[in-house]
Amino acid sequence: MNNRVLVLGGYGVFGGRLSAALARQGGIEVLVAGRSLHHAEAHCAVHGGTPISLDRSSRSLATDVAALRPRIVIDAAGPFQAYGDAPYALAHAALACGAHYIDLSDDARFSAGISELDTDARRKGCVVLSGASSVPGLSSAAVKDLAAGLTQIDRIESAILPGNRAPRGLSVIHAILAQVGQPIPITRGSLPAQVTGWSGTRRETLSLPGRASLHRWAAHMGAPDLQLFPGYFNARTVLFRAGLELPLLHHGLRILGLPVRMGWIRSLAPLAPMLRRCAQAFETFGSDRGGMSVELRGRTTSGQYETRRWTLIAGAGDGPEVPTLVAQALCRRLLCRDRPAADLPAGARACLCEVSLADILAAARGLDIQTATQTTPIQPVFRTALGSGFAALPAAVQALHDTVDASRWQGTATVTTGAHPLARIIRRLIGFPAAGQDVPVQVDVLREGAREIWVRRFGHKRFRSILAPFGTPGDGTVTERFGPLCFVIALRQTAGRLAYPVTRGWCLGLPLPRRLLPRSDAVEYADPAGAFCFDVAVRLPLIGLIVRYRGRLTPTTGPLPPPDPPS
Repeated sequence: MNNRVLVLGGYGVFGGRLSAALARQGGIEVLVAGRSLHHAEAHCAVHGGTPISLDRSSRSLATDVAALRPRIVIDAAGPFQAYGDAPYALAHAALACGAHYIDLSDDARFSAGISELDTDARRKGCVVLSGASSVPGLSSAAVKDLAAGLTQIDRIESAILPGNRAPRGLSVIHAILAQVGQPIPITRGSLPAQVTGWSGTRRETLSLPGRASLHRWAAHMGAPDLQLFPGYFNARTVLFRAGLELPLLHHGLRILGLPVRMGWIRSLAPLAPMLRRCAQAFETFGSDRGGMSVELRGRTTSGQYETRRWTLIAGAGDGPEVPTLVAQALCRRLLCRDRPAADLPAGARACLCEVSLADILAAARGLDIQTATQTTPIQPVFRTALGSGFAALPAAVQALHDTVDASRWQGTATVTTGAHPLARIIRRLIGFPAAGQDVPVQVDVLREGAREIWVRRFGHKRFRSILAPFGTPGDGTVTERFGPLCFVIALRQTAGRLAYPVTRGWCLGLPLPRRLLPRSDAVEYADPAGAFCFDVAVRLPLIGLIVRYRGRLTPTTGPLPPPDPPS
């Protein structure tokens, strides 16, 4: 039986680890291929395998591959987004000689586009899988495990945080730089949105029992998950982040991306060789520990919301082994005589849940890699504050406040403003709308951590507040912050109407005297047709009316703002 596996890029950062792992398994004839026969020979002298000179850009690629008679062809070279006009040349060459094809792509467009080979792959009974790497191969398997028992997935967020001493291949550097400062399309609350590559930096913590935690900076980056998970898992929001261990390198890369973001230069990708040399100068700093996390927010069959988080931490320099685990598991299945061919159906597709998380982690035995799963209950802010009283609210009011990720509402309002000169100044400072009839209104409710960010737009005016639980759950109190101003609101639910009276307040952390507190005559309710309605009037002592806006909202579609941390 043919057990020959051809690994292109088989002596590179990830391909070298993959070909070495396959050679250690025994019973597999590993062909270590690349443009440099010298490098292939050096690798095989240490790790085993047969060195092969193979150039994927060669016009004779199909003939060269066929002459090697592989059963499986693996592309571990990359960068996949830079493959030009014939991105699937190696996959075509594999199919031409009846071989299965696997690649370690982490590029969304490349992995999604592999389906164009589906008809040919089915006709020849071959399996063609793109993205058998940390994303989407491993991340999708983790999502499948985490999603068991959930009736709704509101958010999937993954992060990859390598150690600074992990080797940096030129293709990996090129792939990162090609995204820095570039617009990256995402899905947020089932709506199209956009983030900027290497923006939205925040601190991530990876923790496992009995191991020292990892604390790293992470920023938005592109990954196949962003394009594939919303449809495959019916997920309302999908995000992906990556980071560098050394703050100097992480934040320095963000600064380097500013000219791209401003449109002054097209891309940082041409700087890959130079920046790789700069990064190598810092290799002695930091650690050889890295990690990965996959987090879900969703609703259980009992109607409760949960956050489920899968964490992986790799030590002793074993982090670069992680992107190879899915390909190892796939090779074992494709070469196994005891499992039917239907176990991996023929066809070309992105590598989503093709192997179980248990099978993938089985390939990590003997490595310093540990994983764990943690489940934490979560609740929307207003459910927490109102307790059992939340269920007494009209359905439309519940729906607007039942957000654990993101939602958008639109409608119209009538706006009335006070005439006092100070009222005009306050409206401008906060961003309250000007007076008008049938003013277009848009409200975005965005959950970040334990808080909700409310972004309200009245015509061209925009103002934002941040709501958070306060006091004891069920006592009806929340805080709402407008820039330097923060107020305690004692929510009251009476006869299907939710009122927002202000009871305390601070400015820049200093308590406000009660006589200076604003009076908030704000109520939410449902009209006879069941639509969400609001009537908000804000007044100040000695000044009188600041603004009053009343109208109705319905859930709608449209691009949502990026999910960056609130200031």
